Amino acid sequence: MNKILVLLVLFISFNLSAQDSIKFDKKFVQCEDKWVAFEADSTGAYPYGFIYIDADAGLTLDYAGTFKIESGNKFISEKTEVKSSIKYRLQPNNNMVALLPESKFAELNIEKIPDWLKHYKVGEGSVDRLYKWGYMYNGWGECEKALDYLEKAKVINPEYKGLLVELAFSYNCLKQYQKAVDVLEIALKKEPLDAYTNKELVYAETKNGNLQEAENVCRKVFKECKDKTYNSENAYNVLQAYYLKKEIKNFNNWFQEVESYLMNDQRFKPLVEKMKKELGQ
Repeated sequence: MNKILVLLVLFISFNLSAQDSIKFDKKFVQCEDKWVAFEADSTGAYPYGFIYIDADAGLTLDYAGTFKIESGNKFISEKTEVKSSIKYRLQPNNNMVALLPESKFAELNIEKIPDWLKHYKVGEGSVDRLYKWGYMYNGWGECEKALDYLEKAKVINPEYKGLLVELAFSYNCLKQYQKAVDVLEIALKKEPLDAYTNKELVYAETKNGNLQEAENVCRKVFKECKDKTYNSENAYNVLQAYYLKKEIKNFNNWFQEVESYLMNDQRFKPLVEKMKKELGQ
């Protein structure tokens, strides 16, 4: 009985030690150019590989094989027998992976930066590359990292197509609304009727508290822009701002002006009805 208890204690201690050596606390999008491990399978083997960004395919895992954590916290690699590399396209999500400790690279017989990665670094530092990476990180909700790329791109060529509105998206995401307004106003000097750029400006102005200016932008868009994609969203953002400020008169006036956009769009109609009810309208 005592032997069984000792073995159980040792087993629990080993598992706790293994869990302490790698922590599953990173998202895919936080692991660019990093070696990562996935949760162990039923045999205790941890799949692992290198995450990088392919300019065309996005986040990609170069699969290296599996490893097990033996006594003494030693990593024993069980590399794949396939000679050609196995790559998996990763969709950004909330699954967590663990960064592999650099102290374990020798045990796994891996280099911190694989030699093949250089082929994916061609053009690194160019405005095109910086913009594309910023665009991708914005799309993945990693706006702070996106901003780092986009601001570097702006230093090289502030007139690069799409750059200013992408910068504005990052600023809006990070609640730096005046910065968003500033770059959007510059962008709109060249393309005053670009629907997406105006949509970002409406959002920034509402968050900045400039609701009359936001209304004016909306009216211009409603009247002059051929692209009607964001009309309902623009109308809703202003209405929501009045709702949050409990400015009932302005809420009602704006609703009357944009009712057709909101009540014919099933994305916003139930939200508007809920706001009206809560305001006693």
